Amino acid sequence: MRSDLLSMFPEELSELCVSLGQPKYRGKQIFEGLYKGKRELSEFTSLPKAFRDSLEENAFIPTADIKRKLVSKIDGTVKYLYELHDGNTVESVFMRYHHGNTMCISTQVGCRMGCAFCASTKAGLVRSLMPSEMLLQILEAERDLGERVSNIVLMGMGEPLDNYDNVIKFLKLVNHEGGLNIGLRHISLSTCGLVDKIDRLADEGLPVTLSISLHAPNDEIRRQTMPIANKWSIKQLLDACRRYTDKTSRRISFEYALIAGVNDSRENAHELGRLLTGMLCHVNLIPVNPIKEKNFQRSEKNAIKVFTETVETYKISATVRRRLGSDINASCGQLRASDLEEG
Repeated sequence: MRSDLLSMFPEELSELCVSLGQPKYRGKQIFEGLYKGKRELSEFTSLPKAFRDSLEENAFIPTADIKRKLVSKIDGTVKYLYELHDGNTVESVFMRYHHGNTMCISTQVGCRMGCAFCASTKAGLVRSLMPSEMLLQILEAERDLGERVSNIVLMGMGEPLDNYDNVIKFLKLVNHEGGLNIGLRHISLSTCGLVDKIDRLADEGLPVTLSISLHAPNDEIRRQTMPIANKWSIKQLLDACRRYTDKTSRRISFEYALIAGVNDSRENAHELGRLLTGMLCHVNLIPVNPIKEKNFQRSEKNAIKVFTETVETYKISATVRRRLGSDINASCGQLRASDLEEG
């Protein structure tokens, strides 16, 4: 099996070079070249020709070609559909904020979590992404736009903790000082609530921001929209979140998609407030994108206002997410779904 060069640390690349009869420092040369945009082994002209030929036989550099690119006329948000080496596609969104550029990336092709309000999961899980394929979503956007990404959100297609080992390696690679050197505190990881993996993540010592897709104030409502709720209760999930904050001292962000008539009543807001009282957390309220297959509609403006104000009475920070790229369907999963239908 050929080695994926972009998924490797300099030390691993050095080991590969030594195994092919080359000095260790060649590994650092390859690592630096990859982050300078080299995507073909023939471009590594500082390496001996015989060694490049040997690398071609034993290793490869993965690709993520821009298949479609949509640019919002409203706020400049850019949405990419990347085609991977095996023909599968994933989505990413590049967003500009006053504090820097943020990239929302995918961690899997599709998703098997089955959340009712999410377009990414409609066709199920095809496969998980390698660390390189997560990196490429950022590297190719930076090359295309000529702008640096300073913040990352793992909130695109897929469940990051369902691709645990590859995601952890990606986090360490993207933080590497010789690579993109993006601080872990500038990275948010979103999960629908895999309790056992949240506990594993707490032990990793990586100061990323954990975002929990909660979307309901009780188990009955959560089971209606999120199959994961049949495995772990909200109590089990919040207990894991408390263990996470105890170990990391990091504030958790709770994502809550407001769905008209499902989870957006004043009583739901009181339930949520009581549930999260005393936790080191922030609530991110998200007016849901309409999903025609489920007949879900976004909450009315007044309902959103009342819900937000009610949660805040419990001394919990709550904000309504600003919707970027609304004219290009910037929510992940929608572009790939339309591409699959066209294909």
